[in-house]
Amino acid sequence: MSKENLKPNVDKVELWLFVSMMLVATMIVLGGATRLTNSGLSITEWAPIKGMLPPLNNQAWLIEFEKYKLIPEFLAEHSDMDLAGFKVIYFWEWSHRQLGRIIGLVYAIPLLYFIISNKIQKGKLINFLAILFLICTQGFIGWWMVSSGLINDRVDVSQYRLATHLGVAFVILACLFWLWRNQRESWPDNSGNKNLIWLTSILSLLVYLQIILGAFVAGLKAGRTYNTWPLMDGDFIPKGYMSLNPYWRNIFENIGAVQFNHRTLAYIIILFTICVFIAARNNQRLRRALLGFKILLVVQVLLGILVLITGDALWLALTHQFSAIILWLSIVNVTRLARFN
Repeated sequence: MSKENLKPNVDKVELWLFVSMMLVATMIVLGGATRLTNSGLSITEWAPIKGMLPPLNNQAWLIEFEKYKLIPEFLAEHSDMDLAGFKVIYFWEWSHRQLGRIIGLVYAIPLLYFIISNKIQKGKLINFLAILFLICTQGFIGWWMVSSGLINDRVDVSQYRLATHLGVAFVILACLFWLWRNQRESWPDNSGNKNLIWLTSILSLLVYLQIILGAFVAGLKAGRTYNTWPLMDGDFIPKGYMSLNPYWRNIFENIGAVQFNHRTLAYIIILFTICVFIAARNNQRLRRALLGFKILLVVQVLLGILVLITGDALWLALTHQFSAIILWLSIVNVTRLARFN
């Protein structure tokens, strides 16, 4: 078969992957907005099919509102909320879930078509199916996360489950981006420099770890405390850094420790990026990609500082999360270039 005959098929797969990737990125930002508007617990049950439609009349709205009134969050934080206010937070959570359904359909239906029409090579099919599995699993993880905020007098979801939910979302995004880039460019025959492969892989893991730490900061609302920089209320290491027992709990549950770790890892990533940039001095294409990553990294750090000193302002926090998506795709691209360039 000629290249001319193959090109339209490649374009369709490429477009499909790009659209899926953009939808997942939008989903991450929408999830952040849902959390920041304190809307994530407004829908108290998981109804993948029945929940596709929002309440369609006043009686249905009242029923949903009464369900919300029964959970600890309403009693502790929203006891003065009226039906109009409930509709606002319901909209955010419903939109987040609805986009999840759309992503599942947008990915699964074309995938089935491409499989039936033999437009995906059999050797690569496992990669596409793995993403489908992750997307389906993410729906279960989302409800697992939400359900943690409906019991035991909690008024927020578990930060452990929030970090899992966000972490899987960024893995899905990276996988889609990787396949999309491979679809745009032929798979290189030459392997990259092993040292650069290791260095960029470590850098990408550090960035991913920073994203997970950011989820713990968000889950604990740690960004609303220690709103000073560069010190934390006058201290480099906050008081009570290791105050919880056993000590490992401080990494995940101590507000001061979690924020300190998030700050410190940002500095480590900056220093390690400089080291990788120096190591890549003979690879001009990789250095250009690393330069772009460095610029994005500086922007992300500055946004993080602004979020901190403004007390977690909504629009800044969302911008910080969106910037994290761009930064993540940038380092995934750097890692791919090191491996195949």
